Formats: sequence, structure tokens, C-alpha cells
Amino acid sequence: MQLTGLHHLTAITARAADNAAFYTRTLGLRLVKKTVNQDDVSAYHLFYADGIAAPGTDMTFFDWPAPPERRGTDSIVRTAFRVSGDGTIAWWHDHLARQGVTHQEPLLRDGRLTLDFEDREGQRLMLVDDGGAGDAHPWPASPVPVERQIRGLGPIRLSVARIGATEAVLAEVLGMSRARSYDVPEGEVRVWQMGEGGAGAELHLLAEPGLPPARQGAGAVHHVAFRIPDADYAAWADRLKQRRMPSSGPVDRYYFRSLYFREPNGILFEIATDGPGFTADEPLETLGERLSLPPFLEDRRAEIEAGLKPL
Repeated sequence: MQLTGLHHLTAITARAADNAAFYTRTLGLRLVKKTVNQDDVSAYHLFYADGIAAPGTDMTFFDWPAPPERRGTDSIVRTAFRVSGDGTIAWWHDHLARQGVTHQEPLLRDGRLTLDFEDREGQRLMLVDDGGAGDAHPWPASPVPVERQIRGLGPIRLSVARIGATEAVLAEVLGMSRARSYDVPEGEVRVWQMGEGGAGAELHLLAEPGLPPARQGAGAVHHVAFRIPDADYAAWADRLKQRRMPSSGPVDRYYFRSLYFREPNGILFEIATDGPGFTADEPLETLGERLSLPPFLEDRRAEIEAGLKPL
């Protein structure tokens, strides 16, 4: 029973319309699900992914009227997207410059060519050359050429004050393995991998005990989710109980089933099934074109739609 990789990452925006424009027009991702936060139906929950909304490609956003994030430790500090080839990193460098996006110069990091940049609210992002590993599902309608498109998530970098406590959970509860380490200006980054590893199945862990804790807000990451096969869901719920890890217990999100818990430094983790997927309530061809609501919210559609701003 193993985690198979990253499932999705959820962040916070205070400007949903600008967010949608950036992730679909500038980054060329597909808006595959336009729904609401199931615990706060006044807020959009927007999902951006590849052409078929495959697990492991989703970056999602809660639309909350929050002040900007206060950066610090005990938080997810950089989200990477995978692309293929040095030439693609060079293309993105030029593309981001043309779009007026805050970005750095390409840098070889952990043996991979990378490019750091930020969205319009300071969300810290990175492009990583994954060497073309694994499957890719481009979106034909993307403004980004097929060969340059984002292929999926990973790796994800975390900053924590007490690295040993987090590593114990990664190893003993989640069954990850430590693969290697590399240096950045902030210190040593330890690479932990899931399943067969690779850029789409890695957490990069940085100890920064001298920093104050981050405060979430616009531009921050809310949580990261890890993939499991549908058939393993009950076993993972039992595993969290057996390891005395306080958790949400089973939560059915309709598009996938989830388990939520916080690692010792307070970062929210989620374990999520691959299925049923985003075609559970609309066809692949028209994903994200209308507001989708899970069945238990459908009778409140008029009320919910009235409370949402147009994108």
C-alpha cells in the first residue's frame, strides 16, 4: 500500500477572475472544474489541470477575500509544474517576460533545469524539466503550444521549523522514502519520494527554524494532496487510526474521496483517491464551462449562483 504521487495542490486567491485569466491564458492550463468550496459555498473552488483532468495535474484555488500571505516557515513555499526539455524552459522564460510575469533566470537545481516565477498575487511557482517522463495529456485549446504545455505537478517544497518531526510522519505514516538532498541559499533540501518517485512524486523539505510561522492569505498554499488508488481508501483510513494520527476521517468530495490531517508543524496534508474524477457530472469535452455542484448542494444552486461573482 503506497502513495503513488501528488494528487493536487490547493491555494488561495482573493481575485478569482484574475486568477482564472492567469492560469488559463498565461499558463495555458485547462479550467476543468468550476465549483464551490463544499465547506464555504460563498467561495469558488477552481481546478486547473491538463487536457483530460488527470490526477496529479491539478492546481486548485479557494476564492477568499483574504489579505496577502505573510511568508514564513511551517508552510508550502513553492509549487512546481513539470514541463519537458531545456528548450521548453527557455520558451517559458521568454513567454513569462513577454507577459510581464515576475520571474528569475533558469537554474540547475537537484539535477534538473528549473525556472522560478510568481503569479499576480505572489504565489511562488516553478517550472521543472522532468525529461519527458510519464504520460502527458495536452489541451488542444490551450494558448500554449502542445510541446511546451505544463505536464503536471511536482515537486512541492515545504519549509518547516522541526524537520525531524515531519520526516517521521513522511516515513512512518505515509511510507515515503528519503532519496537524496541538495543545497539552496536557504539551506539543505531533503528529497522525499512516493512510490516509484520522479518529479511528480516528490516532497522537498527545508528546515528553517529561525523564521516566524507563515500566515495564510492570498498567494499562500492551503494544502497538498497525495494520490492513492480508489481500492486503498479504507486501508489508508485504518492506517491513520492505527498510527494515532488525528484526521478528518473519510470525506466524500464527490470527484474523489479524501482524508485530511496535519503534520507536526501544522501543514495540512490530504490523501485523495484517483476516482471517480471530474467527468462524474459533466462530459470531458465541456469540463469547467458551467458551475458544477455535488448532488448534496444541487438544490441550493440558485442561492449559490446568486452569491458568486462572475469570472
